[in-house]
Amino acid sequence: MLFKLSIKNIKKSFKDYAIYFMTLILGVAVFYIFNSMDAQEPMMNFSKSSYDVVKLMIDMLSGLSVFISVILGFLVIYANNFLIKRRKKEFGIYLTLGMGKGQLSKILFLETLLIGIISLAVGLVLGVFASQFMSIIVANMFEADMSNFHFVLSSAAIIKTIIYFSVMYLFVMIFNTFMISKYKLIDLLMAGRKSEKIKMRNPIVSVIVFIISIIMLGFSYYKVTAGVDGLNQNDIIIYIAIGSVATFLFFFSLSGFILKLVKSNKRLYYKNLNMFVLKQIDSKINTTVISMSIICLMLFTTIGMLSSGLAMNNALTQNLEKYNPVDMTIIKTMNLPDNKGYSDTAIDYSNKSIKEILNGLGYDLNKDFKGYTEAYSYATNELTLKDTLKSQLDNMKKDLPEVKTDTAEEIMKLSDYNNIAKLFGNEQIKLNNNEYAIVCDYDNIKVYRDKALESGNEITIGGKTYTPVNKECIDGFIQNTMQAMNTGLIILPDSAKLKPSWIEFSYASSNYTLSTKEQKTAFEEKMIKKIDKNSGFKDVKDYNIRIKSATRITNIESSKGLGATVTFIGIYLGIIFLITSAAVLALKELSESADNKDRYTILRKIGTGEGMINRALFTQIGIFFILPLLLAVVHSIFGLQFADHILITIGHMNILPSIIVTSVVIILIYGGYFLLTYFSSKNIIKEN
Repeated sequence: MLFKLSIKNIKKSFKDYAIYFMTLILGVAVFYIFNSMDAQEPMMNFSKSSYDVVKLMIDMLSGLSVFISVILGFLVIYANNFLIKRRKKEFGIYLTLGMGKGQLSKILFLETLLIGIISLAVGLVLGVFASQFMSIIVANMFEADMSNFHFVLSSAAIIKTIIYFSVMYLFVMIFNTFMISKYKLIDLLMAGRKSEKIKMRNPIVSVIVFIISIIMLGFSYYKVTAGVDGLNQNDIIIYIAIGSVATFLFFFSLSGFILKLVKSNKRLYYKNLNMFVLKQIDSKINTTVISMSIICLMLFTTIGMLSSGLAMNNALTQNLEKYNPVDMTIIKTMNLPDNKGYSDTAIDYSNKSIKEILNGLGYDLNKDFKGYTEAYSYATNELTLKDTLKSQLDNMKKDLPEVKTDTAEEIMKLSDYNNIAKLFGNEQIKLNNNEYAIVCDYDNIKVYRDKALESGNEITIGGKTYTPVNKECIDGFIQNTMQAMNTGLIILPDSAKLKPSWIEFSYASSNYTLSTKEQKTAFEEKMIKKIDKNSGFKDVKDYNIRIKSATRITNIESSKGLGATVTFIGIYLGIIFLITSAAVLALKELSESADNKDRYTILRKIGTGEGMINRALFTQIGIFFILPLLLAVVHSIFGLQFADHILITIGHMNILPSIIVTSVVIILIYGGYFLLTYFSSKNIIKEN
């Protein structure tokens, strides 16, 4: 009997459960998608190095799932609390008819169990199909072979999802039993006649607090954008805290400020049901200040994570082929101290060229490599960054205080650079005996170098003065990299007097004679292992580099792995935060609609048409949803600028495409919750 009653209750109250169902289904689907990635088809086709990167990403997402499950657990309890509140009168009638609280708890237990089973089933089906699209995205990111793609069902992810959500429901059931045992019969029967009192704040105080909040927000925005240079970690935390407090003050004062503003325009205030709508909004905001503040910050986090995550992936993976034009670059530190810091078994390679090292390890440069070239770079305190910048030195110190201007410049002779440029397919340089050039592709430093070159800045080294051949830097680089990282390389004529003791690095670049990616991967893994084993690389203490490699395969796969990790973590957290924010707003609005049902009945009795009532309802729900989103968008405008500045080392983020994608996601999920809330609220206020 209790089972049949539970089923009837679910059918009867389906419109109340719509938001609940939607939240659970989306939560289950997202949870399954991100926990089934290791079983998707592309994962079966990755090379070992790619798989290691993706495996790390999957482990991180798995750990993140614990945090996600806690968020969803609180959300489910919050949603369940709304449903209990909506049905207090119904529960009171059950108790009046002789049903005990134990039986009532059993009904709630069965209803929750049935809803959970249905939501899990629908969510898993949705997640299984959506995960197939996710596998295509992963394959595109890592260029995996999809020729044998087939439908994949992850039993491990299904079991994990069922376990996590079962634990959530266990807590919900305990919560339901506790809530039922706490209620008194009179409270349940009179619940329909109780509603939250409309709380009004002094409009003058509200205006003052509103202005203070705007000033605090403006100050924080300035500090993390125009005033970001020189900020340390503690400063950043302080300004984030100020922004959070300002967000709270904004919503604390907003209702009174809006009411004061609109009241000053009598025509607008008394038009249609604007007066009624404003009073309703005033009451809602006043009773949900903390909730609105938290939701705003969560939406800000959502926008930031989705936008910057997608943009960072593009920044990390764009132009990878351009910056990795050859199969390998080996970089070796020259003129090291007397084997200090190295193991006794290590071969002393400090005075040997990379060519000699490779020959000593059994490699034939003619057989194993093609287009092999080796070049040396120099460094001396006779030429530092402040010598090449001069007139621009103060400007760069002001804008980039973290850059050390007394650092020795890296120098390379013309023929050595041109050999590398020819192999890389970059522009080669022509110099007279009294000229120099600067090769640079790192925009943040390049802008100052260009101005210095334009001013005709001369440099002196080895007793000879050189003038710039160009008025701007030449775009180029001398090693495989993940993105533009060359902050400046000084190119001097071959006739320049550079001492052998100034030699700092040796760069060897080449392609392999092998043809397939699998052959190249196996070859370079063996070669790098040999170099590391024999050079004592792990024992280096005084230098960051003794011998290191930068291969096309490892650079591309590492960049794509890091980009994918950042992207998926951003998407995972962003979507969960978005669902949570929208669901809380929706449930709060439905609760308000239930409490204010009598007020809408009064409007009908005094002759207000259904069209006007529906427009008023749509307006107030729309404002309730749009306010935290609007402030979150404003936060994000400045937050993304700050993120771009902090992450400048990976290159400027092209944020527009990711903002478009983020907007679409917000419209679909947040907008979907808004529409569902509106139609559900319409049904509630029409109930007799």
